[in-house]
Amino acid sequence: MTSPNAHDRSGADALDLQGIRVLLVEDSWHLGVAMKRLLQLHGAEVAGPAATTAEAEGLIAERVPDVALVDFNLRDDERADGLIDRLHDQGVPIVVVSGYAVFPMAPEKVAAILQKPVAESQLLAALRPLLANKAAP
Repeated sequence: MTSPNAHDRSGADALDLQGIRVLLVEDSWHLGVAMKRLLQLHGAEVAGPAATTAEAEGLIAERVPDVALVDFNLRDDERADGLIDRLHDQGVPIVVVSGYAVFPMAPEKVAAILQKPVAESQLLAALRPLLANKAAP
């Protein structure tokens, strides 16, 4: 995750995530922590990071998220296609963060696909349209 101004919320990249529950599924500890901090900095309630689909399913069972950020390749060569299918079926918007140059799944199931390394501005830009409906009264 790249960040020239990690703690500057006053710029054009500022996004109010207050009251938004985000499911974070990422098996890279460093990237997961960085993404969680960024989302919390913008006011999100973050569940995760989960490193496996089983961990993610446990978090979903506690409370269905408003949006999910999902790495496609997880711990122990596990792929997230089944998790993405279940989240899609529940109506949860999904942003995939992946090292793949070409996404190996039907792209209509996800709202956005971001290729690693992801800049904070890219991540926030991908979330902005997904949260427009949530912010409306």
